[in-house]
Amino acid sequence: MPILGSIIKGAIGIRSRIPARKNIYRQQVKQLRKLLSKAQFTDFGAQFGFSQMSLMDDPVKTFQQKVPVYDYQTIFDAWWHRTLKGERDVCWPGKIKYFALSSGTSESSSKHIPVTRDLIKTIHKGTLKQVLSTRHFNFQKEQYETEILFVGGSTNLNYNGTYFSGDLSGITTGTQPRWFQGFTLPGPEIRSIASWETKLQEIVDRAKNWNVGFICGVPAWIQILFERIIKHYNVKTIHDVWPNLAIFVHGGVAIHPYKKSIDALCAKPLIYLDTYMASEGFLAYQERPNELQALKLMTDNKTFFEFIPFTEENFDPDGNIKPKARALNITEVELDKDYAILITNCAGAWRYLIGDTVRFTDLARAEFIITGRTKHFLSLCGEHLSVDNMNQAIKLTANDLSIVINEYCVVGKPYQGLFAHHWYIGSDKAVDAAQIRDKLDEHLKVLNDDYTVERRHALKEVIVDVLPNQAFIDFLASKNKLGGQSKFPRVLKGKHLNDWLAFLENHKTKIP
Repeated sequence: MPILGSIIKGAIGIRSRIPARKNIYRQQVKQLRKLLSKAQFTDFGAQFGFSQMSLMDDPVKTFQQKVPVYDYQTIFDAWWHRTLKGERDVCWPGKIKYFALSSGTSESSSKHIPVTRDLIKTIHKGTLKQVLSTRHFNFQKEQYETEILFVGGSTNLNYNGTYFSGDLSGITTGTQPRWFQGFTLPGPEIRSIASWETKLQEIVDRAKNWNVGFICGVPAWIQILFERIIKHYNVKTIHDVWPNLAIFVHGGVAIHPYKKSIDALCAKPLIYLDTYMASEGFLAYQERPNELQALKLMTDNKTFFEFIPFTEENFDPDGNIKPKARALNITEVELDKDYAILITNCAGAWRYLIGDTVRFTDLARAEFIITGRTKHFLSLCGEHLSVDNMNQAIKLTANDLSIVINEYCVVGKPYQGLFAHHWYIGSDKAVDAAQIRDKLDEHLKVLNDDYTVERRHALKEVIVDVLPNQAFIDFLASKNKLGGQSKFPRVLKGKHLNDWLAFLENHKTKIP
């Protein structure tokens, strides 16, 4: 390990002296041309003329004109369902061996997202770039002699005779390069455990024997892990067990609702690094310290990106894309505007609406923040409330009242002939729901002008119920959604909402 630390520190030093590529658009054109060329003999490529397109100096406009925009259901119904049957060369060369299971945060049934060897390589490249980005923190080489703990899904994948399926984290962890596995935890035995509770307990039991310096995972589960380790060893902070823990690489949800709780479990500040790894691949990472935790788009990693302005002209009130919506390339986006992101990747996702919305903060660096989901916002009467608005209001409310709010969700519903927002707030301490309601309402009026207008008119009420945090975890458990990549949806609609209301009704005697 000491030798390895010196090698990594040296590699980071060399990498820091390599100038960044200046022409991001040229990078993107190059990636698209490579994707078109490799997929030209697939059924998808044959139908849309990839052979001719791949020879163009700049195929972007032709690509956008000929290939339609897909969401999961449309591309699955038209193409991906064939790959589940073992068909070869459908949207990407060869047979798809792995599928990442994802319910996202808007659908009730599991999605099957194709994962190819090419895509796995891009994920490993993204992970390495995230490690190399720590050069900005000027760590000593000893920090790189510590171990990296990945708290993710099981590597014991389901196999039905045709393909393997499971969490993307389980697929990628099980296929890590051998050199990387040498200093990552928790090891193959624990990684393969399917039961999330059993896996957590195994990590807790062995934690004292590890020298963890980096930890990676979804914030809610990392907080739970820290709490269990502290209780198990009867210590005050996580640093009493892992004194060299310095970096927390997180993703999946915004860190703001969890940061105060996690900080309270530490003896010294952690460096929080955000990452954007969806079931469709590693898309962006936080390259440098910045207050917004803005993410750098990976424009040179076998993914082509497009951006659709997230406006009423392009999306209907339910977040569905309209037929005439026009996609922009990386040179056409502007600062401080929300865009729905399209990806084209090396696993057969073509002009794929991934479901997230982003807002650029630095065009030259291609840095942005994730502001929400195309179907995870509230606009019952024109209030256009984004998840980013909600996260900020929750953070400010918690600070004002000196409380901790880890979990929450919000429901829009009819109310006395007009509308109301019904918030469910997670807290393990006695808090005044009326105070939370007033503070939330106050902050949202400052954060969102449309909300302010509608609170005077159609949005007549804000309702708050306070529940223990365990209620949110129990709901995920009731849906078999406990795991390293599972997170609670912030806006509940449709079947998710019906399931939540039924859960609350069935457990009302257990929830104070």
